[in-house]
Amino acid sequence: MPDPEPTSLGERAYRQLKQMVFDFRLMPGDRCSESELAERLALSRTPLRQALQRLEREGFLQVLPKVGWQVAPLDFDTFDELYDLRVLIEGHAAQLLAQAEAREALAALAEIWLAPAAARPADGAEVGRLDEQFHASLVRSSGNREMARVHGEITERIRIIRRLDFTKPARIEATYDEHGRILRAITRRRGDEARRLLAAHIEQSKLEVRHITLDMMYRARRRG
Repeated sequence: MPDPEPTSLGERAYRQLKQMVFDFRLMPGDRCSESELAERLALSRTPLRQALQRLEREGFLQVLPKVGWQVAPLDFDTFDELYDLRVLIEGHAAQLLAQAEAREALAALAEIWLAPAAARPADGAEVGRLDEQFHASLVRSSGNREMARVHGEITERIRIIRRLDFTKPARIEATYDEHGRILRAITRRRGDEARRLLAAHIEQSKLEVRHITLDMMYRARRRG
């Protein structure tokens, strides 16, 4: 389902700028002024500033006093640590789910991830959204609200690179396969197996997105 139309100029500016960061049209480390961006987006300063401040709060931009704005550099060491934290949180959640009665949540996930190949969406953006939903649902269904809160913050911080995992058809196919095996392990109450499968799944995703991100940055710099 496509995103709804922006309801304000500030929302439109936010979406445009965020997409420019995601597409590496604004490269990590790039500096720009509000006047440059206002001209580029054909917007006035007020909605643009609202968008810039929102992206700063989300960690995509940094304000440079008396200079302007900078796209936040990609810190792969931090990303690695966040992915490691995902392994701990999601693995623990899987073990809790394997010991609990969570049929409703698991049934909803199984309907998506255990569907026959012909019924699966192939659009990378849609699969990326469903993937986030899958992992968030596992943690949320474990019943630990603080764990779910921290996991949500991690998801926001790694989204800029994580979404790239679904730009390759082979990775989309692998995601369905890996999610299916994780769900089967949980429903069969094999908590240790589910934890191991999740760790391997997240580690592989981490390696893939690093490779894809660096390749996309290289290509973007060559175009520029």
